[in-house]
Amino acid sequence: MQKTVAKINLAAIRSNARHLKELSGGRFFYAVVKADAYGHGAVAVSRALSDVADGFCVAIVDEGVELRVAGICSPVLVLTPPMDADDCSRMAAYNLTATVADIRSARLCRGINVHVKINTGMNRYGCAPRDLPALLSALNESRVCGVYSHIYTPQSPVDTQKQLKVFSDCASMVKRQYPSATAHFAATAGVLLGGEYLFDGARCGIGLYGYAPAGFSDKALQPALKVYARKVQTFRPPFGGGVGYAPAAQEYACLSSYRAGYADGFCRTNPLGEGNLCMDAFISQEDKGELCIFSDADNYAQKCGTISYEALCAVTKRSLRVYEG
Repeated sequence: MQKTVAKINLAAIRSNARHLKELSGGRFFYAVVKADAYGHGAVAVSRALSDVADGFCVAIVDEGVELRVAGICSPVLVLTPPMDADDCSRMAAYNLTATVADIRSARLCRGINVHVKINTGMNRYGCAPRDLPALLSALNESRVCGVYSHIYTPQSPVDTQKQLKVFSDCASMVKRQYPSATAHFAATAGVLLGGEYLFDGARCGIGLYGYAPAGFSDKALQPALKVYARKVQTFRPPFGGGVGYAPAAQEYACLSSYRAGYADGFCRTNPLGEGNLCMDAFISQEDKGELCIFSDADNYAQKCGTISYEALCAVTKRSLRVYEG
C-alpha cells in the first residue's frame, strides 16, 4: 500500500474528552470536530464521543450534514454564520443549529435553532454588543438555544477579563429573553482557566486531540495521532548527484526513499530526511524500516514555524486512517 498510515487512538480522544468535561464541572460539553476533527476523522471521533459529548461543533454546513448522514443525532452547532438562504434551508433539513452574528444572519435564520455569537474582541465575526437588542428583535421567530463568544488571547489575563465582562453582560441580556439558552465562552483554554470562564457549558477542540493551546499545559492530555511513512526503496546512488531537487551536501553511500511528501500535508522546508521534501516522497540516509514521522504536533509545528492545529489538519491529507482503542 502506497498511502501514509495515520494511526488514531480513539481511547485517547475519549480520555481527553472525559478529562476536559470533568474540568468543566460536568457542564454541557461540545466536542469540536470541525476540519474533519482536526484531521482525525469527524465521523469516527463523533461516534467515539457519542456518550461523552452533549453536542458537536462544526465550521460549515457540509460538515454538519456529514455527521447527520452518518447517524449522529446529538445537537450540532455550525460555527460559521449562514451566508445565504440555501445554508439555512439545509440546516433546517438536517436539524443543525445556526450561528447568528448580525441582523442579516438573524433574518435568514428565522424559524430554526440558533446560537447568538457575540464579538467580544476577536473581530472575526459576531454581534457587536451595541447591536444585540436589534439582533434579538430580528430573532422573534427563531429558537434561541445558546449564546457564545471566543477568547482570542487566553494567555493575557487583562484582555481575557475585558472579554469576560462584555460576554457576561451580553449573555445576561440574551438569557433574560431566552432563559434556557446555554451560555458558553470557554474553549480548551477557557476550560483550563476554569472558574468564571465556564458559564453553562464549554466547547473543546485542540484538547480533545491531546494538545493544549499556546501558553497552557495539561499532562493528562494524550496525543491521539501518529503518521507512518513506508519505505519505497533503498539504493546506492549510482552517479553521486543530488538528493531530491537539490545538490547533495555530501556523498551518500546509501539512501532510502519514503512515501510521504508535501502533497501529504508535510511542510516542504522541514527536512524529514536529506534535503527538502518532494511532493510525494522524502529521502533519508538511514534505512529505518516503516518510519513514524509524526507523533508530536507541537514539536513538528515548531520546526515548521506554525501551530499544532495546522499541522494536525494537514498531515492526514492522503493517509489511510487506522483507528485503535
